[in-house]
Amino acid sequence: MKAHITRRMLAVALSTTALGLAMPAYAADEPQDAAQADAVSEAPAETGAIIVTARRRSETLQSTPVAITAVNTAMLEAKAAVNIGDLQGAAPGLLITQQNSGAQAANISIRGLTYADIEKSQTPTVGVLVDGVVIGTNTGQLQDAFDIAQLEVLRGPQGTLFGANTIGGVISITRSKPTMEPGLKAEATYARFGTFAAKAIANYGNGESWGVKAWYFHNETDGFYRNVTRNVSAGWSNAENYGASLLFKPTGSGFEAQLTVAQVEQVFDPVVSNITNSSEVFCGFIPARECNRNTTSDLYTTFGDAASSNYKAPEATLELNYDLDAVKLTSITGWRKSTEAQTQDFDGSSTDLYYVDRRQNYEQWSQEIRAAGEMFDGFDYVVGAFYFKSKYDLTQWSRVFGFSPNTPPTTFDLNSQHVVGETESYAFFGDFNWALTDTVRLSFGGRWSHDNKQLFNGFAGGKLIDPNNIQRSQYVPVGTGNANFSKFTPKVGLDWRPSNDVMVYASWSRGYRSGGFSPRAATAQTASTPFQPETVDSYEVGAKFSALDNRLEVNIAGFVSDYKDMQQNLTLPGGPTGNQTVTGNVAGGALIKGIELDGSLRITDNLRLTGSLAVLDSKFRNFVANGVFGTAIVPFDYSANRLIYAPDFTASLGAEYTQPTSFGDISANLGWRHISPYDQQLSAASLTPTTVGGNVTRVTVNGNDPRVRTTTQDLVDASLTFNFDLNSTKAYVRVFGRNLANERTSTHAFTVAGLWSFAMALEPRTYGATIGFKY
Repeated sequence: MKAHITRRMLAVALSTTALGLAMPAYAADEPQDAAQADAVSEAPAETGAIIVTARRRSETLQSTPVAITAVNTAMLEAKAAVNIGDLQGAAPGLLITQQNSGAQAANISIRGLTYADIEKSQTPTVGVLVDGVVIGTNTGQLQDAFDIAQLEVLRGPQGTLFGANTIGGVISITRSKPTMEPGLKAEATYARFGTFAAKAIANYGNGESWGVKAWYFHNETDGFYRNVTRNVSAGWSNAENYGASLLFKPTGSGFEAQLTVAQVEQVFDPVVSNITNSSEVFCGFIPARECNRNTTSDLYTTFGDAASSNYKAPEATLELNYDLDAVKLTSITGWRKSTEAQTQDFDGSSTDLYYVDRRQNYEQWSQEIRAAGEMFDGFDYVVGAFYFKSKYDLTQWSRVFGFSPNTPPTTFDLNSQHVVGETESYAFFGDFNWALTDTVRLSFGGRWSHDNKQLFNGFAGGKLIDPNNIQRSQYVPVGTGNANFSKFTPKVGLDWRPSNDVMVYASWSRGYRSGGFSPRAATAQTASTPFQPETVDSYEVGAKFSALDNRLEVNIAGFVSDYKDMQQNLTLPGGPTGNQTVTGNVAGGALIKGIELDGSLRITDNLRLTGSLAVLDSKFRNFVANGVFGTAIVPFDYSANRLIYAPDFTASLGAEYTQPTSFGDISANLGWRHISPYDQQLSAASLTPTTVGGNVTRVTVNGNDPRVRTTTQDLVDASLTFNFDLNSTKAYVRVFGRNLANERTSTHAFTVAGLWSFAMALEPRTYGATIGFKY
């Protein structure tokens, strides 16, 4: 009887596609291409100015009227960074955590705007671009910190130049270009938890008109979790990243072409930690020791059944540049594809309660063309057009209360769900700078975007589906949707430079994320009803200062973000399982205000200090959405909840010291990142119903569940590098440590409709050594 009742409760709380979580679904269309210019990570040594391409122009960091942080190769290597997630907290207001329900999936938040889901019909609030090509979903966003020449973090909406779905900002990654000279860089790393990495980059060319670069990166780890049920290490991973790039520059022609092909392959253990407590249903079915665990040190002990994820992602990029003196023409063509097959024990317990098998295929193609030049003295421009097309399919089998861990979900579930989605987008944009006087400049521009979204939802209807031969025709349609969305996103700014060392600026910009359809909808009406676009209006003022012959640089920005028509997941009755999760719009939205500061000070030629901080004040405005209370659909008021991935305060300090020696030099790096507690899911600590005439008419949500809140994090990293000059070869040995204070907390946590809860853990103290050479 108890199992029968619980099965029904589970059906009322879950949809068959992933988890029906009560959290924001920031669904949107694909973000657009970023700048890929001939920028290097640093200008010549006599100036020391960092060159960025945030506005698709090569400008110094201090002369760009945008809140931006630049990270170069040396900074990544000093941290022994594995992926871009190791930069969490390094830039003001930046969070990057792993979402292990998808391969290389990231939850990225900038200025409190984030997307924390894995559905490919819904794209992130922060665009990640590699060599000017957008990654259309958050799967694949957690890029390897390998062969990165420069990484730029642009904060705030970037709709004019980067398009839809960048309402939080952009992370633009530029890989190194072929040097056109013979060269080789190779290194090997061994670290705690059986972690081993090997990297190699080889260059060759004629030194003038052509060059080729090939690379290989291998990374494996046993994982930092311990599964006590199976007495094995958990969280293991084995990944390969390899590719080649060909650069062709005919002498004296002004023409340049670069073709890059690459592939990522990863097999990993998508482990989750059990944080279910006795107020939830699953505690009645699992051993007592697996309930009521803490969300710090207990996270590293797991109990779930074995699972694995197989991910393969090839890509190709072709960039063409033609400099005609008066105008520079650029074309960037990008193609990416990914294939995923993942099983996962979502309940995280030793009892077989909720185990899934998800198969996904995704493919995208994009094309951007643009022209840049100077229309007349003091007036420059960037204009262009963009096209994007993607298609994906998802099939999920779920073993719900199977109590049969040896039965594959693909044979247990006769009602698997199949989703097919398509996106087609095009846009036209222009960005202009007009020097009104020698010290005052007006920046303005806009982008018109059009998006078409299509989605098919279907269920197997009691049939066994062969996972190796999945056809859309095998599924009984629940509903289909087809809708168009268009938006113009302008930006205007004014900057004043009273001297070469001071710039003050103010700007207004609008960010846009297109509407779409709910992939977890389970009725014809909800599957065919689109949710509408959301927008963010950002008002920003800032100043950039240089002093002491550019040895001191300080940048400060203040902003107000007006978040409207926020897209939000809603849990409603309906469909084969008795429940469905759909996406709707919350008109009240949110108001986010903040102050950011970052800077650097070169005390001596050998010693450099860096620092940053961000203060954030965020709150929902009249956040009321329909939800289920008992068997009735009533308004739920979430206005008292905190925005997710929006810490009130973040700060960082870093020191780099280099001491010349008779054999080369020794470089020491020490860094501290502080992140105040933040929530990871829109959930419910408790509910207060309002009753009129014996009927519940409204429910007030009293904040987020405390289990989805992190602890205060003080992350300390350090490295010591010995560089050896051996004629034309440079060798190095590095010892490093990450999270030396051994902070333990969650990086991703969910509560699931009163049934159970699960989380992922922060990497604990890690240390290791690297040896390598380059010539």
